[in-house]
Amino acid sequence: MDFLRLTVRGCRGTQLVPRVTKGRLSRAFAEQLHGHDPAEQKVEPSAVQHDNDQGPPKVRRIQVGLESPKFQSVEIPGRKPYHPVFLRDSCTCPRCVDPSSKQKNFQTTDIPLNIKAKSVEILPEERCVKIEWENDIPGFGVEHVSFFSDKFLNIHTNSFNLRQDRYETTTMRLWNKESITKELEYVDFEEYMKDDKVLFRAAKFLVTHGLLLVRGVPESEKSVEDLAGRFGNIRDTFYGRTWDVKSVPEAKNVAYTHQFLGLHMDLLYMTNPPGFQFLHCLKNSCEGGNSLFADSFQAAYSVSSRSRRTLSDPRNAIAYHYRNAGEHYYFRHPLIEWTDGTKDNQNEPTEAIKHINYSPPFQAPHISVGDDQQKYFPGFLKALRAFANTVEKEENLFEYRLKEGECVIFNNRRVLHGRRQFDAAVGERWLKGTYVDTDVVMSRWRVLAEKYRLMNVSARAGDKDAKKVNTPNQGPDADAAAT
Repeated sequence: MDFLRLTVRGCRGTQLVPRVTKGRLSRAFAEQLHGHDPAEQKVEPSAVQHDNDQGPPKVRRIQVGLESPKFQSVEIPGRKPYHPVFLRDSCTCPRCVDPSSKQKNFQTTDIPLNIKAKSVEILPEERCVKIEWENDIPGFGVEHVSFFSDKFLNIHTNSFNLRQDRYETTTMRLWNKESITKELEYVDFEEYMKDDKVLFRAAKFLVTHGLLLVRGVPESEKSVEDLAGRFGNIRDTFYGRTWDVKSVPEAKNVAYTHQFLGLHMDLLYMTNPPGFQFLHCLKNSCEGGNSLFADSFQAAYSVSSRSRRTLSDPRNAIAYHYRNAGEHYYFRHPLIEWTDGTKDNQNEPTEAIKHINYSPPFQAPHISVGDDQQKYFPGFLKALRAFANTVEKEENLFEYRLKEGECVIFNNRRVLHGRRQFDAAVGERWLKGTYVDTDVVMSRWRVLAEKYRLMNVSARAGDKDAKKVNTPNQGPDADAAAT
C-alpha cells in the first residue's frame, strides 16, 4: 500500500497515511480516516446542542485539530529525542517482559501520560543507556530502571533499519524466461531435510526469486509434508492438508483435469491466500503437461505507472470465488498490493509490491454496475489487458517439465503457475501438493538469517555452493539426473 504524507493541524510534523488511489486521497477514505467528510469541519461532541430532546440535535460546527498531550522528550546525546512512553514501553527487563514466554507483563496504556526520565546515563563499556523513571507504571516503584542497547537505538532510528532487523530488505530479483533459466537453483532432498544451512539457502532463493526446485525426493505421498514441515505448520484448507493434482472424472477444479491451465494463483477467493505452494511430482509419463511459471512482479513493474495505479485502486478490486461442491468462498483483491510505508536506507519513501492477485479461472462477475461501469471499467480493462499481455509474453514465460522425484516450491503471492494440456489416455501425471503460509516461511527465514549472519555464512544466489538446475548444455526440458 502506498502512503501519503499528511500534515494535520494541531500535531507536530507530518503523518503517513495510506494513499487509496496512489494519486489522491479519496473522499471515502478521508471520511474513514477522520470520521467526517474532508469538505466539512469536524464536529466537537461538546458542540452538539439538544433542544428539549425534540427533533434532531442542532450542530454547531467548529474547527478542531488532533491534540497531543504535552510530554517531556527523553534526550540521549547524539540521537534524536524520544517520546518517554515509547522508551518505557520498549523496556525488556525481567519485570516488564517474561523471561520464558518473551511476552509483555503490562499494557502500553498502563504507562502514565506524565511519565518522564528522571535520569539518563550513558554506559560506554556496556554500550547502552540507563534510564530511571519518574511517574512510572503503578507498582513498579522507584527501583525500576530500563536499559537500552546501542543496537536497539540504532534499529529504531528509521523504518529501513527496522525492516533490516526483520530481514525484509533483501533485494528481490525480478526475472523473465532467459534469466530464470540461467539462475534457477535446486537443493538435494536429503541435504534440505538435514542441514539448516541448505534450508537457509533455499529460503533465501525463495525470498529473492520466489521459485525453487528440490531433487531426489522419495516416491512417497508423505514426502511433500516432510518438505513443507521444514518451514513449519502446513496450511490446511477445504482441499485438505495435502491434495492430488491428477486428471479425474467430473473434476471439481480445473487443475484436476487434463486441460490446459492458464497462469493463475491459488485460493484468491480467500481473505488470506496461502503464501507458498509445494508440488511434488510422483508420476509424469504423459505426453505434454509441462509446467508454466511467470514472475508477476516483473510484469507489474513493466506496465505503465498509470496501469499500476489503476490496478492498485480498491475500486477496481477483482472478485474471486469458489462456489461448488458444497463450498462458497468469495473475496475481492486489487490486482496489485503495495507494502506499507516502505523507506530506503536514506529514509526516503519508496514503492514496493507486496502481493499480486491474479487468477482468471476463479474470477467472479465484476461488481461494477451502472455509472461505475462507464466511469471505471474501461480504464480497468485497459490496465488488466496490459498486465495480461506482459506476463503471458513468450519472453516472460518459463516452461519446465517436472520430473519424477522433483518438487517445485514457489511463492503463491508472486509467481504465477499453469500447465500445458496433457494426454491422460497414455501414461500418468500425478503431483502431490500442499501449502504453507507466508508468515511461517518468513519466520523460518528470519531465524536462519539471524543464525547464519552471525556465522558469516553466505546465501547469495550463485555462490560456490549453489546448484543450478540448467547447465550451459542443459535446457529446462532436459532429463537431468537428480543429484
